[in-house]
Formats: sequence, C-alpha cells, structure tokens
Amino acid sequence: MSADKAAIRNAATVIVLRDRFSDPAILMGQRGAKAAFMPNKVVFPGGAVDPEDANIPLHSSLPDLCAERLSQQSAPDLQNALAAAAIRELWEETGLILGQRGEWQGAIPPDWQSFAAMGYVPSAEALQFVFRAVTPPGRPRRFDARFFLVDADAIQGDLDDFTHASDELSHLQWVKISQARAFDLPFITEVVLAEIAARTSDPNPPETVPFFLNNEEASLFLQLRGYPMPYAD
Repeated sequence: MSADKAAIRNAATVIVLRDRFSDPAILMGQRGAKAAFMPNKVVFPGGAVDPEDANIPLHSSLPDLCAERLSQQSAPDLQNALAAAAIRELWEETGLILGQRGEWQGAIPPDWQSFAAMGYVPSAEALQFVFRAVTPPGRPRRFDARFFLVDADAIQGDLDDFTHASDELSHLQWVKISQARAFDLPFITEVVLAEIAARTSDPNPPETVPFFLNNEEASLFLQLRGYPMPYAD
C-alpha cells in the first residue's frame, strides 16, 4: 500500500541566523519548479522526519525548555527525531554541519552516512524551537513543521561553502532579513520571518512559541508557552 500523500507528516525546518547583532541574514534557497510542495518558492532548509531520525545518537540534546515545548500538543517522544531531522535536512540541502567531532556508535542509516563521513556526530544544543505550523488542508503535501533557529556561529566550517549540498534547493544564499520579502516566499515563511526579525537582538528562547494550526474547521494562531512546571510543596 502506498503512503497517503495527504497525511500530515512531522517535519523540521532550520533558520540559520548570521551576523545577528550587526547585519542579520538568514540562509535560504529556491525549491524546484517541479517540486510537489511549494514549487519555485524561496524557503528555509527543511523537510520531513524519517523513521531513522528517532534513534540517531546526538552528541548533545535539545535544551530542556525547547524539548518541553516540542512535547506540547504533540505525539510523545518526538524531540530526538525532530532535532535529528533538522540537522540532517540542513546537511542534505546546504552541506552545512551542526555537530561535534566524534565517532558514531553502531550502524549508520543510509541518509546519515555522508554526514558521518565528515567526522561529526549531530548536536542539537544550539537549536532553539521558535515556531510551529500545520499546512492547510487541500495541499498536495501536508506537514506539521517545527521551525528551529540556530546561530550561524554554531555551524562547523565555512558558512559560504555549499559544495556538499544536494540539488533540492538552488540559489542557496544568505539573505538579509531586511530584504527577504523581495523574494517569492510562502505565506508561512513571511510570518516566521517577522518573528525572527523581532528576535535578532535577543539570543534567549522566546517567551512563547507561536503555533499556526490549520485544520478542516479553522485556522488558529495559538501559543505554546512551555514554562517549567512549578514544584509542588
């Protein structure tokens, strides 16, 4: 039986922020004209979670607050898979590495072999969960996408070296936030850009995480607070 293309898939998107305190820019690329989802649009790197992502060993886990927020209104125990998917998609689509030097333990899944061959183990400690959105009904692909912000200082190697990138995104480039709206962007990307623009001068996690939920009944703009639960006396 073939997979249901209309089913909502978990996904991770990565917003790499460069020169945040001086002249902030984000890394974007253009999807192909024949892509089933958002053809020709300029987007952040990202994609669907693979089954193997749940068991990928991370050098460092997500920050506790981000992990807590990811758990809200969500299937249990997705945090590792989402973080791993974010790092894998960043590597596949841009050739940039978010990880630490180290040796992998056990068998390496096929989709991770090129990453491991660079001598790194994925690390999620620099990822910051900042936005969540569910694709509206009626689209050829639907995703429950979690958007992660990461400072470019956490990336290994040359930030302008895209030689290891796949061909899924073309015209990879650092786009100044102030100029990003001149490109052909998906609606949700414009919404996320506004959130990121407001956060460039503050490296701390946001007080709440916006959640744009689209379903058959309505489009809702919710907030995931994720405050630590107080200890009982």
